[in-house]
Amino acid sequence: MSIVSAQGLTRRFGALTAVDHLDLEIQAGEIFALVGPDGAGKTTTMRLLCGLMNPTEGKAIVVGHDVSKEPDAVKDQIGYMAQRFGLYGDLTVNENMAFYADLFGIIGREREELSGRLLQMTRMEPFGKRQAGKLSGGMKQKLALMCTLLHKPRVLFLDEPTNGVDPVSRRDFWAILYQLIGDGLTVVVSTAYLDEAERANRVGLMHQGKLIRCDSPAALKESLEETCYRVHFPHPEEARPLLERQPGVLGVYHAGIEYHLFVNEKVTPVEDLLKITPFTYQRITPSLEDVFIALVRKAELPRAA
Repeated sequence: MSIVSAQGLTRRFGALTAVDHLDLEIQAGEIFALVGPDGAGKTTTMRLLCGLMNPTEGKAIVVGHDVSKEPDAVKDQIGYMAQRFGLYGDLTVNENMAFYADLFGIIGREREELSGRLLQMTRMEPFGKRQAGKLSGGMKQKLALMCTLLHKPRVLFLDEPTNGVDPVSRRDFWAILYQLIGDGLTVVVSTAYLDEAERANRVGLMHQGKLIRCDSPAALKESLEETCYRVHFPHPEEARPLLERQPGVLGVYHAGIEYHLFVNEKVTPVEDLLKITPFTYQRITPSLEDVFIALVRKAELPRAA
């Protein structure tokens, strides 16, 4: 059952189309990752789904409510954590949580029990009296998450929550998200980290305001027509342009200290490419980053597909 859906969702800022006719279905109880580089339209999409701005065209339904027509009903059912959450640096962890509990009208025993459970889940109990401004980046994000969860939302929207956070804190943050899913929450998270998106149930890949592919990480890796190879060239500066001009070759890309070659072997077998330039190769399963690069390449250069 879809708890978040969008049909033809579009947002323009003058001549710029930030979100371009986006169709999306997010199921209850899943972690859905919206992935793309800066400027892809992720934040605008999140704000549209949360009712923080109106669409130019199309509509969004969240927890059974039309976001444009019933924004208050939607906001009662969701939590939204922006890239820069409004924590008060001179207040302690406990004081920040008490402030947001007041905003949500959570008082008495319910506040104590909920705050205690959130502090325990995030392992922030020892830091209750520390000022928010003196927390590490990862702990600030945990505090922001706790404040967002105080009113027990059904859908949690997180806009690049681990941006600039150290790897250990990122791992801890995702462990918390898995706990929340176990408690019945639906999580929609945007991220520019492709490795992080591997942890989601489903991934939506965005490029220039468009949703170019949406599926589970495993299905996305199996969806490419092209085969992915790890390759080594004696002279890469000469070999790359030669190979990229060959029929069926989608591209040759840097992947850390190595190169990855994408080739449609129905068009040109990899063995035939050895006649063009020497290289060694090993077939590999593409990463999500590989898939995203290949799909963007196809979107920008249709002839390469």
